[in-house]
Amino acid sequence: MNQTTPPVTPIDERLKWVESFSRLLDNQFKMPGTNFRFGLDPIMGLLPVVGDLSSFAMSGVLVMTMAKHGASRALVVRMLFNIFLDAVIGSIPIVGWIFDFGYKANLRNVELLRKHYQEGKYQGKGTGFIIGVLAGFLVLFGLLMYVLWKVAEYLWLWASSAW
Repeated sequence: MNQTTPPVTPIDERLKWVESFSRLLDNQFKMPGTNFRFGLDPIMGLLPVVGDLSSFAMSGVLVMTMAKHGASRALVVRMLFNIFLDAVIGSIPIVGWIFDFGYKANLRNVELLRKHYQEGKYQGKGTGFIIGVLAGFLVLFGLLMYVLWKVAEYLWLWASSAW
């Protein structure tokens, strides 16, 4: 028997904006003459600290929305890891900017949610879970700020010893 894969459908009507916003952040633009796509995330990453924190915050809003609409705890942890990895590595000068072009955390998270829905693991409204996600997001934000502070401190000491 020949099995065909079901057509890709939107996750849920309420989450169409999540897909659109993720595409804007990670995949909106196409490099002329190539198949290479990128979004606003790596462009915002050109602004030291402010761009990375803005991107991190926008990704957090997307994860919060996905959690509100039925993402499981394990799935949200994976999503938070994706955006944390994107934010930490993305904050490293030059290397992070290149990383941002390739590692599309928001699109990865939307794909994780799509699979979650297709596998029937949708859990309904996760309103009670949102507080835990918000707390986790704030902890990750604090860790990110700490890492950025330590990197800036190291760079400052390195630059001052070079003079």
